[in-house]
Amino acid sequence: MHGQMHGHRHLAWHETLELHELIAFQANGLIKMKKAVGKIDCPELKGLYLETIQGLETNLRELLAFIPAAPMMEESRDHDEGDRALHAGDLLGFAKTSMRNYAAAITETATPVLRKTFVKHLLKAIETHEKAFNYMHERGYYPAYDLAQLLHNDVRNAQKALSMRYEQ
Repeated sequence: MHGQMHGHRHLAWHETLELHELIAFQANGLIKMKKAVGKIDCPELKGLYLETIQGLETNLRELLAFIPAAPMMEESRDHDEGDRALHAGDLLGFAKTSMRNYAAAITETATPVLRKTFVKHLLKAIETHEKAFNYMHERGYYPAYDLAQLLHNDVRNAQKALSMRYEQ
């Protein structure tokens, strides 16, 4: 991989943060899909889930290969966060996606009363995001100011997602 980095010793900070977002999002999605796939009784939908699971596993393996090139990657403390961190991260991701969707919808809205409703919902999504972030940060699930620990948590969560068994 070093030859592909064009002479730089590590990834740039901004791309490292994008790498973090993608690993965290896909690992959480993979865990949820693996938990759900065994409950799906429609063969076609189950096939779509299995295809998506395999795709996410491939994505995560490829993305994890870049972690050693992240700036300031070092050994970090480890603690078991259980499903609370997964659920909190899911809520955080949902709020973030809601904020993006409402912001985009506002730019397409011509009807004042609908725009006002969208803005009200956007503000609620912002509040939810703040509360979910604070919950995660206070418990060490989202060490936003410690890049090495953030990446370490991502790797641990992605490895958990990859090693999880599921019904095929």
